[in-house]
Amino acid sequence: AEFMALFQEPEEINPDEELEDICDDKEDDLGAVEEQRSVILHLLSQLKLGMDLTRVVLPTFILEKRSLLEMYADFMSHPDLFIAITNGTTPEERMIRFVEYYLTSFHEGRKGAIAKKPYNPIIGETFHCSWRMPKSHVATDGGSNCSAPSPSDPVTLDQDMEGQAELDYYTVKFVAEQVSHHPPVSGFYAECVERKMCVNAHVWTKSKFLGMSIGVTMVGEGLLSLLEHGEEYTFSLPCAYARSILTVPWVELGGKVNINCVKTGYSASINFHTKPFYGGKLHLVTGEVKQNMTNTVVCRVQGEWNSVLEFTYSNGETKYVDLTKLSVTRKRVRPLEKQGPFESRRLWQHVTESLRDGDIDKATEHKRALEERQRNEERLRAETETPWCTKYFLKDGDGWVYHKPLWKTVSAAQTQQTDTN
Repeated sequence: AEFMALFQEPEEINPDEELEDICDDKEDDLGAVEEQRSVILHLLSQLKLGMDLTRVVLPTFILEKRSLLEMYADFMSHPDLFIAITNGTTPEERMIRFVEYYLTSFHEGRKGAIAKKPYNPIIGETFHCSWRMPKSHVATDGGSNCSAPSPSDPVTLDQDMEGQAELDYYTVKFVAEQVSHHPPVSGFYAECVERKMCVNAHVWTKSKFLGMSIGVTMVGEGLLSLLEHGEEYTFSLPCAYARSILTVPWVELGGKVNINCVKTGYSASINFHTKPFYGGKLHLVTGEVKQNMTNTVVCRVQGEWNSVLEFTYSNGETKYVDLTKLSVTRKRVRPLEKQGPFESRRLWQHVTESLRDGDIDKATEHKRALEERQRNEERLRAETETPWCTKYFLKDGDGWVYHKPLWKTVSAAQTQQTDTN
């Protein structure tokens, strides 16, 4: 009962309580993979091609030291590019800026040399964080190929700046929640109140065994709202593949994604190409932005999603974005002791500590205890026919929507204003 009681009220997280994240778990430990090869071989011998891996318990040593919910926060590692979208002066420019932001958002999540698997979030698990972005670092309007001065060193706000007037930086807030266990669905939401923009997404991950690799389909959809312009952009996500799982596993993205803005008639189609069997380049991505009414291509993009992207605009200009040189803004997270028992880092802290200490058995034990508790709770709910109540996200058709999205609060505030005038 105590467990159930935790979920009644969504809490308001105060970004001022969040501190710049110092946690830096580089996932470059090949030793574990080498030592445990027999375990992997044994596991693979039991899998059939095309088999759904949702219910397969994978060995703990291939785990990344964080939850999938926290991994989704990596999509916001370049908050300057995110905020700059709404500064585009024309619908065309805003769509192009969104595509630029979208294509730079995958690189940060896959920084380690090795593909590891984040923890499967437990139902009811949440993750909160925020970013502060100095206003001077955000590109204002101007030509589609202008972008903010991007210092090559990471943007950090030093002590003097913390004390300065609040107005020197924008805050982007992020919350993710595991809203369902079967199927495993996560909802995440980010907003910059000051710029009247937010993004809401739900993702259902499906894993399949493909022989020497594992394919992860991200089923779901995202919606970016630019309230200043009254525009909504829907987008989908690519598939991910963990390749060469017996030697040095690495991640490849694949599949076609679409971005669409009904109001302005601009759309983008992007192709993540998987490497052909012989030769061919890795991590290739190509795409184009179109004005649907006239069927005109206004921008083409090609390159690699983890290295250099080349944008060619209809006026003949070209712009290169080197992802390895983009400054990454560290997220801000509340210290563990201020987190609730179901926030990712606190929930998984013992597993993470054991993995850091290299104690695989202990990590496995802690992980098993968490999963066991989840199963017991599920059984209890089934017996008592108690539906699961989410905390921050509400079911909406096939999707999930944040309970207080900016488009609701902003329109409420505007209505109030007109009432008082």
